[in-house]
Amino acid sequence: MLQEFTKTVLVIVASLFPIINPPAAAFIVLSLVPHASLDERAEMARRIAINSFVILLASLLIGAYVLSFFGISIPVLRVAGGLIIAKAGWNLLQTPDDDEDPDGEAVQAGPAHDRPASLRAKAFYPLTLPVTVGPGSIAVAIALGTGSPKAGLSPIHLVGVSVALMILCASIYVCVRFAGHLERLLGVVGTQVAMRLFAFVIFCIGVQIFWLGLSDLIGSVHLK
Repeated sequence: MLQEFTKTVLVIVASLFPIINPPAAAFIVLSLVPHASLDERAEMARRIAINSFVILLASLLIGAYVLSFFGISIPVLRVAGGLIIAKAGWNLLQTPDDDEDPDGEAVQAGPAHDRPASLRAKAFYPLTLPVTVGPGSIAVAIALGTGSPKAGLSPIHLVGVSVALMILCASIYVCVRFAGHLERLLGVVGTQVAMRLFAFVIFCIGVQIFWLGLSDLIGSVHLK
């Protein structure tokens, strides 16, 4: 029982942590909402962590059934997800180094009382999906879900899944919550360099996911 619990936790954390990459996601979030206050960042970190937990849990437990219901294959999911991630990375690479957001609008434009609502709206899209938990993470979570115990889900397996996701989401919360401290440590220039590097990595990850999905689709055509 303990062995199954440990295996479940380790497999999920080891598989999803490198793809989610909480430190990189935190820098991207910071670049999208650079003028958020400490309280606003804490609230965003909490919302992003909760949203990530719900998305990953749903992907692990019912993701494969949802895709099957709509007739969507994992290669197609990877192609679509790769395009979205690559586009997000490209937009971040093109973001000017001033006080504008990726859409070209001033971050502090508009009444101050509208900012909390705007940040709450961004907490799910794009800050959670696809910046933090993207299609790549969802595809991996769905694949892990299809490898559940053949005899069916056991209570210890569900506990292991919950613990693993809590570990992942806690790391997301910590990184997003305290990204501002690292920003002050690196300075303005260092932060901009780090954000550009992470944006390029995000773009490359999107292209890689797209290529994996496209290769699978091409391979399936050749097999037929």
